[in-house]
Amino acid sequence: MLYQKYPGKSLRHIIGGPFIWAPLLFALILDLFVEMYQYVCFPLYGLEKVNRRDYISIWDRPRLKYLNWYQKLRCAYCGYMNGVFAYWGEIAHRTEGYRCGIIHQENNLKGHEYQHAHEFTPFDDEQAFTQKYKSK
Repeated sequence: MLYQKYPGKSLRHIIGGPFIWAPLLFALILDLFVEMYQYVCFPLYGLEKVNRRDYISIWDRPRLKYLNWYQKLRCAYCGYMNGVFAYWGEIAHRTEGYRCGIIHQENNLKGHEYQHAHEFTPFDDEQAFTQKYKSK
């Protein structure tokens, strides 16, 4: 809650507030579709479902007695939004492993470390690709 160290900056927060809160409705709708995708497609693909509780936590920080109601609401919001993005990311990673499974050419991309952990095939290695994904 670093913003509290800067009193008198409330105009910044008033201007920024709608940009923070507006995506919530879209996130809730997209969350519903991602959840349906996982529950329909993952069993069809033979993929293990991602456990939502491992990523999203909205009830821990709001239990802190020293926070006021608005701080608790903001903490729940951040817990949901950051958690749901990480949750969607894991679903996307597993989907990419199933659908593509080739490491990106740019090895320094942030957030793509899972490609190495899940043993994606190297970029531009036709032999490795053919060997790993050869039709049975």
